[in-house]
Amino acid sequence: MTEPASVRRIEAVSVVDRVTAELRRAIISCSMQPGQEFSLRQIASQLGISFIPVREALRTLEADGLLITRRGRSAVVAPLDPDGLAGLVRLRKLIEPDLMAQASVRFRPAELDQLESRVPLVNWPQCPKDELYEAQLEFQADLLRPAATQWDLKVLERLWQGVARYLHMGYAAVSDQPGAFRALEQGHRALIAAFRDRDPERARAESESQLERDEAIGRLGLGTRQ
Repeated sequence: MTEPASVRRIEAVSVVDRVTAELRRAIISCSMQPGQEFSLRQIASQLGISFIPVREALRTLEADGLLITRRGRSAVVAPLDPDGLAGLVRLRKLIEPDLMAQASVRFRPAELDQLESRVPLVNWPQCPKDELYEAQLEFQADLLRPAATQWDLKVLERLWQGVARYLHMGYAAVSDQPGAFRALEQGHRALIAAFRDRDPERARAESESQLERDEAIGRLGLGTRQ
């Protein structure tokens, strides 16, 4: 008997994975503020689960640099600081521009059309705050995917998570300045235009410009916390 083709495989997701994803979303969107302290039991109570999967999730998030665990079953959301932002962007600059240059000659026109159609969906203020991080991460990964290894993407995902918190704060600080959002969207479109022209050096330069914009916006967010 053959299997029905219309039935898709269901991915099993553990409670720990779901807790990790929810806490990561809250931290990166700054719903849980940098420096905010909380207990495992507080989070477990809010999620309606035991504290054991919360404890496991916190270990993962601490390894990702998003929080700091303390004795007594408590934790604090990792603080934001200029040196931390500069370090994250510096590491991205070592990886992303080169991968963008390589990826620029590996896309078909139809694939670039699809990517460009997603640009408005990954920019403020069109994208809901809670969905913005996932949309941006997926978009950025898809731009690099033709040239990136799984190790590249694993390393970059951690760096993107770190920078995303700064960007949330920064774009919130300029939410009344539409020009800031237009510059971000124009940057994405300029990068895709370089891909359409199959121009590696332009793609590299656009990637570097994007990273410089990210750092500038992140520093604006730091200014709101001083």
